[in-house]
Amino acid sequence: MAEREDGPGHAHLRNLRMRYLAPRAPGSSTLRRGKSWHLILNGDSSRLHAPQRRSSMKASLAIIAAALALAAPAAAQPAKVKFAVFTPDKEQTFITVMRPFAEAVNKDAGGAIEIETFPNGALGRSPLQQAQMVLDGVSDIGWIIASYTPGRFQENEVFELPGQFRDLQEATTVFTRLVLSGKVRGYDDFHPIGLFGTAPYSLHSRNPIASIADIKGKKIRSSGAIEGETLKALGAVPIGMPVTEVPEAISRGTVDGTTSHPSPLFDFGIARVTSYHFFTRLGIVPLAILMNKKKFDSLPKAGQDAIRRYSGEWTAARFNKGIGDYNDSLVKQLQADSKRRVVFPAQAELDAMQPAFKSVIDAWVAKSPRNKELLGLLQAEIANVRAGR
Repeated sequence: MAEREDGPGHAHLRNLRMRYLAPRAPGSSTLRRGKSWHLILNGDSSRLHAPQRRSSMKASLAIIAAALALAAPAAAQPAKVKFAVFTPDKEQTFITVMRPFAEAVNKDAGGAIEIETFPNGALGRSPLQQAQMVLDGVSDIGWIIASYTPGRFQENEVFELPGQFRDLQEATTVFTRLVLSGKVRGYDDFHPIGLFGTAPYSLHSRNPIASIADIKGKKIRSSGAIEGETLKALGAVPIGMPVTEVPEAISRGTVDGTTSHPSPLFDFGIARVTSYHFFTRLGIVPLAILMNKKKFDSLPKAGQDAIRRYSGEWTAARFNKGIGDYNDSLVKQLQADSKRRVVFPAQAELDAMQPAFKSVIDAWVAKSPRNKELLGLLQAEIANVRAGR
């Protein structure tokens, strides 16, 4: 029988690969090899060959490599940390301490974490809710005014007692030491990043204040319970409210004036509605940058180490220098304004306030043995700072 011409169609058929679906009878023109079947034309078995395992392996490796390539960027993503700030982004503490802290940690952590700041109340505007927001996970770090959350940081009241501190540097150093050493309690659920004391609060009013007697009967905003008791002992009528509400309250006559340290006068617009400034030394207000402890513990070690490096003394030093200098410049600005009356009371008048201060302190100490212990710790640490220890 004549041999059939081997044309292009036959060449294609010789390379045709068929998947076997059912056994063939003996003598069939197809033979099994591995898991594939190859058609043998004209009884020619010379073209019978094994499956291309090498090509399959290359394809599998390519798929695995592609999957790893897609997974790698996700694994390298930094842990996100939300820093809630209820105050404006132009407020001096944000500029001087909070934003530099976040930038320093992000750079130092080498991509392990990324702290994103949310100023202007982007995550929550109420100053009273900032600590709870941190605990609830709405934010991971918060800017906390402890006196706005009575009961949560109960032992902080010792710092608010009147007449204890000379300036914000002293207050910040003592506050930082007593909390980080565990002598002042209430921070078990938090990792403290920054612990600050304001300058001693003074009085600012739309009505003349030439002496402490001028505030008697006046409605004065207070920032917390202890400060309220101090104002009451001096003859004023204390009205509690957060600093963010003060300018409007003075404008409307809800209050006649407010207690404050210098920086909020300009950062929150209080100076626009007050012209009389009486720089007595009331108590200070503790401020804090606090992180949810569970969130901190969940971070990569590189992130934790970076946060530790820029916490405590680092933030305290920036606050003491930055806010201290800022306050000094603002007081000079007030004094240079001929439309304002700025009074620094003589020592005799400061001494005349001491009986009122003592009554507040004695009443607070009498509430519990722990309060007496806290006052002793406070005064001992103040003595250490003044002695250069």
